[in-house]
Amino acid sequence: MILTLLALISLVIWLGLILAHGQFWTAGVHDDRHPAPEPAQWPDVVAVVPARDEAEVIARSVASLAAQDYPGDFRVIVVDDGSSDGTAELARQAGGSRVQVLAGAPLPAGWTGKIWAQSHGIAAAGTPRYLWLTDADITHAPDTLRSLVARAEAGGLVLVSLMALLRCRSAAERWLVPAFVLFFQMLYPFARVNRPGATAAAAGGCMLARRDALERAGGIAAIRTALIDDCAMGGLLKAQGPVWLGLTRRSVSIRIYDTWGSVLAMIERSAYAQLGYNPLALAGTLLGLLLVFIVPPFAALAGHGMARWAGLAAWALMTLSHIPMLRFYRLSALRGPLLPLIGLAYAGATLASGWNHARGRGGMWKGRAQAAAGSVAAGKASGEQA
Repeated sequence: MILTLLALISLVIWLGLILAHGQFWTAGVHDDRHPAPEPAQWPDVVAVVPARDEAEVIARSVASLAAQDYPGDFRVIVVDDGSSDGTAELARQAGGSRVQVLAGAPLPAGWTGKIWAQSHGIAAAGTPRYLWLTDADITHAPDTLRSLVARAEAGGLVLVSLMALLRCRSAAERWLVPAFVLFFQMLYPFARVNRPGATAAAAGGCMLARRDALERAGGIAAIRTALIDDCAMGGLLKAQGPVWLGLTRRSVSIRIYDTWGSVLAMIERSAYAQLGYNPLALAGTLLGLLLVFIVPPFAALAGHGMARWAGLAAWALMTLSHIPMLRFYRLSALRGPLLPLIGLAYAGATLASGWNHARGRGGMWKGRAQAAAGSVAAGKASGEQA
């Protein structure tokens, strides 16, 4: 009886997700669909790239920025955030005259490292119409900036953000990365992000922001404690005007996650911040993940009668939700039925995120436990976007 009830609840949840949750699962919001016309005049843009010990990737990233086929005035500011591996010199060598490399200042209390570095770049950028906030591990096709600006100008947008194509080569990446993007869209359906309403988000690897809108919102300092800085930026700027977020193949992450542990560590860094650093929210999320991802296959395989049929139906809907993203990453749809195991792995990473925070090691990145200070404010900054 209990298993039947749980299976039916799970089925109802999956029906609601598939039919009435912003079509998150279709992978249908893409920057190649409905491209915007080019503006009559191309506005000034400054790219800001925070970089900390990125010697393995910075040259390729900066070179792709320097090679942008952009008709307007465009320059790049790389902020070296205390690197010890020659990141700054590699950036100078790769960028040429379009690139300026700045030395960051020591990290003060109350700021996450990335946002502190971005604040220096933004301060040095002057008064361009747009700031292109991108990461040191992202490469961009030569027409990326043209596409971003055209969309922003045509739609009067204060923020255009692209979900970079994540690396998907190792076994761990092939199994876990498409689900990462799927789960992000479950939290923030792109179709809802892109229309008026409370749902707001962005993808930190590629964000084109109107400088004046950011200033009206209080500047980058308004999200200085946010560990999930991209979604905090999305919420901050959506309060100033329309935003757009979509998938892309133009911007590509070159960060290597070649082991299961490295992919799950990526989840652990921010999962507890997503929950507002709330133990009750953590417990509720873990129970919810079990109900949504584990109950269907368990009921299908171990249940009888109605429990089995409800479990099979929920499992089928779960598989259906996974297939478009698998295809986007050019992987076999046969991986779809194994989404429950991936959901279980993500539940473990979420639990580990809470445990790491309790040990004072929350948000660990490049030797910094960034969730240790100001964690409540950071949680609010990210949580307000849901």
